[in-house]
Amino acid sequence: MKYEYIERRKTYFPVRMMCRLLKVSKSGFYAWRSRPESDHTKEDRQLLPKIHRIHEASHGTYGSPRVKAELNDEGVNVGRRRVARLMRSARLKGCPKRRFKVTTQRDPLHPVAKNLLKQKFDAKAPNELWVSDITYISTAKGWLYLAVTMDLYSRRIVGWSMNKWMSRGIVINSLKMAVNARQTEPGLIHHSDRGGQYTSDNFRNELAKHGIKCSMSSTGNCYDNTVVESFFGVLKRERVNRVRYRTREEAQSDLFRYIEVFYNRKRRHGYCGNMSPADYEAQSAGSF
Repeated sequence: MKYEYIERRKTYFPVRMMCRLLKVSKSGFYAWRSRPESDHTKEDRQLLPKIHRIHEASHGTYGSPRVKAELNDEGVNVGRRRVARLMRSARLKGCPKRRFKVTTQRDPLHPVAKNLLKQKFDAKAPNELWVSDITYISTAKGWLYLAVTMDLYSRRIVGWSMNKWMSRGIVINSLKMAVNARQTEPGLIHHSDRGGQYTSDNFRNELAKHGIKCSMSSTGNCYDNTVVESFFGVLKRERVNRVRYRTREEAQSDLFRYIEVFYNRKRRHGYCGNMSPADYEAQSAGSF
């Protein structure tokens, strides 16, 4: 509403000038100000600080759907459209999606495994289907490579490893972390692309040692590992692209906080019914 716009900016610009530019009368503006505040306006005024708090707690990443979910969990009954309107008025935005780049390269001398996943990304329980991939992070001291292992049941990152070299060791360490953190049983499927790190004998032997089945994407098909690539897209737009890392160590600390403190335990995921991966697993624990 034009009068609300003028009210919010009257400390910065003359009221007369804004009324003239917006083609409203000055007397009409002051008459509007003298009216009692409506219940709807009062509720909006009380909602806005809560929206600011939730948006800030998400590091500026939440859009209106997740802000609404947080408010609902706090006992505030509000619709998404109202939250979206108030966020627009406060110039609060989530993070827009961006395209993701494939990092790994295939070694033609290494054998590849069959695609056991076949773009079926829904697991019925934890530790049935894991997916893994590598991405790169820019720092002032050079590239930092990040390998992650995700459980498709909850989209939780169960293993991760970082190094300045994109070697087979980085994916082996990510797998070891996942195995140590979870109670796995033989038959678990691990899916990746055909990058040389994953087709190496060392990595495949590590899978076999734990009775984990190896699955790999089809040749040149970016959709075969789209879930973990989507996570990297979220990581880049919500965190990495918003900061500048001076050192690899600084990036490692920040990525640890994002993955373990925020993403796994706090960030609401649409696939998990707008719960965090950790909360989704905890709620489902009794059904297994």
